Amino acid sequence: MNKIHLLSWAVIMSSASACMLSCSGKTSENPHAALEERLGEIVDEVPGQCGVAVIIDRTDTVTLNNSADYPLMSMFKLHEALAVCHTLDDLSESLDTVISVRRSELDPETWSPMLKDYAGDTLSLTVGRLVDYILVDSDNNASNLLFDRIVSAPETDVYMRSVIPGEFRIVHKESDMKADHAKSYENCSSPLSYAVLVDKVFNDSIVSPEKQEYVRQAMSRCETGMARIAAGLPSDTAVVFAHRTGSGYVNQRGEVTAVNDGGYVTLPSGHSYSLSVFVKDFNGCQEEAEKVIARISEAVFSHVSGL
Repeated sequence: MNKIHLLSWAVIMSSASACMLSCSGKTSENPHAALEERLGEIVDEVPGQCGVAVIIDRTDTVTLNNSADYPLMSMFKLHEALAVCHTLDDLSESLDTVISVRRSELDPETWSPMLKDYAGDTLSLTVGRLVDYILVDSDNNASNLLFDRIVSAPETDVYMRSVIPGEFRIVHKESDMKADHAKSYENCSSPLSYAVLVDKVFNDSIVSPEKQEYVRQAMSRCETGMARIAAGLPSDTAVVFAHRTGSGYVNQRGEVTAVNDGGYVTLPSGHSYSLSVFVKDFNGCQEEAEKVIARISEAVFSHVSGL
């Protein structure tokens, strides 16, 4: 059975346990009942586990199947980028700090656009460029490098728990999960925890202003997973969208372990919302799971547009 919750933003931020406060069904006190119903209809058809969280105008949050066991995959690169920025802030260093790495230290068999962009036996990149690579391109070598040189995955987990409710866990980097696909289930989150993080990135102060704006701009240029939330939005350039995605492996049962997207949408009307959608152990191909996310995105956009 789907579990749909309507919560106030104040309740969410005051306590992680507030997620148990619920309000379901169509009542005059629930302005989002129609959205809840539509999301439930979509998720009921999914051959796998699907969780959704949407925060509308920092006022109300609708969650569906909001358990904390969804594999993050590359969604954790947003946590990583913020932890990197925080570490540099503590060291009074800028994103122009340069890191050099030998090509032989990098994995040529993983997703890594930067390997094609830089020639030579030694690659020298600024930390800002590496943050671009993880947020825009989801580069796995860049992510591993930042975890190795700036802040580790466990250290990222500790820092991020001071930023958002602890309904997530980050213990492994990309190379760990590539070596043992089962470890991808151990880097996990609830949809609400991720939606809260996205909302804070665009509305609150987390790291120094220039670094946080850098993260926002990188998310707005993210080029992965455009058949997901983005596909449910109109092509109107007045609609502003920024996001981070995650995609999983195929498990032994032939299921796609994760197809995820989490982003922030600003409408010309002034309304805005953060939306995260996680699809776990999907009995179908990635493209079919992406269509589910696009349908959810379209339903949320239609609802918020009518407010």
